[in-house]
Amino acid sequence: MIFIHSIIHAKHLQFFTLSTMLSLLCFLLSLLFLLLLPCLRPCFSAKGSLKDKKKIDKGTYVVGEEEPPKGLRRELMPRHVAVIMDGNRRWAKQAGLLTSQGYEAGAKRLIEFAELCFKLGINTVSAFAFSTENWGRHKIEVKCLMYLFQRYLKSKIQFFQSKEIRVSVIGNLAKIPESLLGIITEIEDATKSYKKKHLILAIDYSGRFDILRACKSIVKKSEQGLIREEDVDETLFERELQTKCTEFPSPDLLIRTSGEQRISNFFLWQLAYTELFFSPVLWPDFDKDKLLDALASYQHRERRFGCRV
Repeated sequence: MIFIHSIIHAKHLQFFTLSTMLSLLCFLLSLLFLLLLPCLRPCFSAKGSLKDKKKIDKGTYVVGEEEPPKGLRRELMPRHVAVIMDGNRRWAKQAGLLTSQGYEAGAKRLIEFAELCFKLGINTVSAFAFSTENWGRHKIEVKCLMYLFQRYLKSKIQFFQSKEIRVSVIGNLAKIPESLLGIITEIEDATKSYKKKHLILAIDYSGRFDILRACKSIVKKSEQGLIREEDVDETLFERELQTKCTEFPSPDLLIRTSGEQRISNFFLWQLAYTELFFSPVLWPDFDKDKLLDALASYQHRERRFGCRV
């Protein structure tokens, strides 16, 4: 019995020793892994970063991360680009669509246009959406446009907030429906804190009205003794124009689409030394390549502002 007990005790001891060795080995391996983990982490991080970089670079242009496309120079980018979005109705007619569908396509193109401008480092984009003279169009078309402005602006409030785009609406606004005025106030209040990207929509806007309004404001302030004749200069006058809402009130580049070559009572004061680019392309078809062509044309011009250099 003693012999058998000794054998059993020996087997238990052998098993205990083997288990202890295995446990010790696992502990050592775990310790080794923990010691090596800091060295391995950069490898995994680098791999992840490369994957993320490819994801960001694919179809996306971010200022400061790569050179501007088509040989454009970042330091020569305009600060303010204005656009007269002409050709929506003709585009719809050529496509066999309703006029309202042409305006829908034009609104979508404006958002894409503005987004690309901001990615290229352009601070301000202003769009001539509805002129004061446009009230003379058919009542049904005018109502359609007012409804489109209201619905589209309301649906894009969260989008503008997510992209940190400030939205301002300028114009007379005397005939604008109350419901649309409410949306305008809402979107301006929701985005007023953003600085780097500014979208200005000119609705019921007239360049002549803008200048007359500024003159009346200056006369009124003069009568109240707030300003003197010698105080009136270009800087003061520009502070009375509706484009006072932007840091860059005078566009560097104006683009007009659809082949028309006139400014149609848009920014009469502000366009004094603006470079003009007229495109035969209808506005809904004015895509990324067309914008880059306009910017390339702008960058190849010598801006002298009336001075010989």
